[in-house]
Amino acid sequence: MKTAVSFAALAAAGLIASQAQAQSAPTDWSGPYVSIYGGGLLPEDDEDERLVFDRDFDGDFDDTVVTGAGADAFSPGSCGGQALGATPAAGCDDDGEGVEAGVRVGWDWAFGPIVVGALAEYGVADAEDTVTSYSTTPAFYSSTRTLQRLGAVRARAGYAFGQNLLYATGGLAQAEITNTFFTSNRANSFTPTVNDDEADGWQAGVGWERQLGRGLSFGAEYLYTSLEAGEYDIRVGPGTAPATNPFILPPNTAGTDLRRSNPDFEMHQVRVSMGYRF
Repeated sequence: MKTAVSFAALAAAGLIASQAQAQSAPTDWSGPYVSIYGGGLLPEDDEDERLVFDRDFDGDFDDTVVTGAGADAFSPGSCGGQALGATPAAGCDDDGEGVEAGVRVGWDWAFGPIVVGALAEYGVADAEDTVTSYSTTPAFYSSTRTLQRLGAVRARAGYAFGQNLLYATGGLAQAEITNTFFTSNRANSFTPTVNDDEADGWQAGVGWERQLGRGLSFGAEYLYTSLEAGEYDIRVGPGTAPATNPFILPPNTAGTDLRRSNPDFEMHQVRVSMGYRF
């Protein structure tokens, strides 16, 4: 009986020891993985941004739209958002938060506690970046970029401890955007002449990932994305405006081209992810 009890005790002790050793064994971070992610976007406002004008159609947006008296027709100024009225006194609605969701695939290589890897991801998004300028008419003129899709190829490198991985990441990004223009001016005509719906740039950020067992992992990540959007030009034509309209004053009575002064679409992103490691 004592022999049986001793054997059972030794077996139990061996089982406990083996489980403890398995739990304390280093987590393997090498290999491929796939994950889904979602989170929020916060576009970064550029308070100095405004609309700029090309009065002589030379391709340089360095002209001032003036009234018949020679005054700056856009002297009321600009704001980094959507106008709430025809004058700055009505206020300006700042760009709000957006959302995104997507899928990611990647591969990591572990060298002791050091983990390096590469990943590619693609997702859908909804975030706006608007600028408004005001004329003395009074009237507002708003140009909006809306982020629709965002893809990236990045490297990452981090330090693993236990089931956790802290990492930094950075790489190239490409986005699909939609451009829109809206104004309270009902006299002139407004026709897009250039409308590029792609934007290229870069991303950088930091993140944390934890392996949960059975191949599953959970993560959180912060990214800063800077995109350079393509051109979006509007031709302001005569419409029904009188000949004294600042957009069609001589020497160019055909109209005026306008665009945004800043091509950059910059944003902060906070995400969570759930993945599976093979």
